[in-house]
Amino acid sequence: MKKPQTGNTASLYKTKAYSAASETSPLAATSISRRETTDNDVQIEILFCGICHSDLHTVRNEWSSIMPTVYPCVPGHEIVGRVTKIGSAVKKFKPGDLAGVGCLVDSDHTCPNCRDGLEQLCPNQTLTFNSLDKHLGGVTYGGYSESIVVDEHFVLHVPANLNLAGVAPLLCAGITTYSPMRRWGDIKGKKVGVVGLGGLGHMGVKFARAFGAQVVVFTTSENKRQDALRLGANEVVVSSKPGEMQKHAGSFDFILDTIAAVHDINAYINMLGRDGNITLVGAPEKPLSVSAFALLLGRRSLSGSLIGGIAETQEMLDFCGKHDITADVEVIPIQKVNEAYERLVKSDVKYRFSIDMASLKSEQTA
Repeated sequence: MKKPQTGNTASLYKTKAYSAASETSPLAATSISRRETTDNDVQIEILFCGICHSDLHTVRNEWSSIMPTVYPCVPGHEIVGRVTKIGSAVKKFKPGDLAGVGCLVDSDHTCPNCRDGLEQLCPNQTLTFNSLDKHLGGVTYGGYSESIVVDEHFVLHVPANLNLAGVAPLLCAGITTYSPMRRWGDIKGKKVGVVGLGGLGHMGVKFARAFGAQVVVFTTSENKRQDALRLGANEVVVSSKPGEMQKHAGSFDFILDTIAAVHDINAYINMLGRDGNITLVGAPEKPLSVSAFALLLGRRSLSGSLIGGIAETQEMLDFCGKHDITADVEVIPIQKVNEAYERLVKSDVKYRFSIDMASLKSEQTA
């Protein structure tokens, strides 16, 4: 992928950020250009930015075959902040409002997916970072920065009663787990499984419990049993124990599979009852082997889900405000982001990192 050309004449301002200069470089302080607000734009002072595993994949160019990284790369798509300036046509926000930005900052607004409120499936979407920037040329820069300017349509209202550090991961991990549960239907009183208890899984547990489901967590680690119960699970199944798995065979209405590593998907398909569904939100690097008979017997279904549209993301945030739901986070200064990446590889976090962006103010940049 060639580096996109720059040269747009849009009015610019400078802001501090953390970027990677190459796939082997650590993230370091720098200065980047942002566009000044146009008529439909909202400028946001970033207060917290969550760290998503996709940040690490992109910084290290691990998705080069499908989404090569253009450097310098400023990651971050779990953004919470405060509105500082608005364009003349903006109607939904005013300076001082709490606001969030997730994985998308633009789309074509006209395709069937956009018209159905599914901007995340738009073929011409603009991702929050490492995506073609139609305003400035080059690529978009994400939330590891002091501020960002985003089209009003892609900015979200953040409930004032929630802890902002814990809100940031809702913009990716939250909507990723909320959306498939809502789409599947009313799960109140239903038996719902969550496979894996990491950044996605812990949010899945919280949402399923808030929806009124009977929640069962599947984990490979006995050490996670008590934490799963603390988060809201009614029961925990250690998947490496055949007796525990057999006890639940054929009994689930819905299972959310959050595992990003290769695993035996058929073991969980067999946990479904008649017409049960298992939805993948984790993305294993290699294809999973699926038994046709596991699906045929019981008229079960297997599907996937990718974040959510803007309206549904706002619905999710409002739901979190009503039910006091946030991610469990470890708050770090931006100066510890490289250490956090190393810990993320080892799954050494409960359950998401959230960067306090006030720490960026002390950095000296050229």
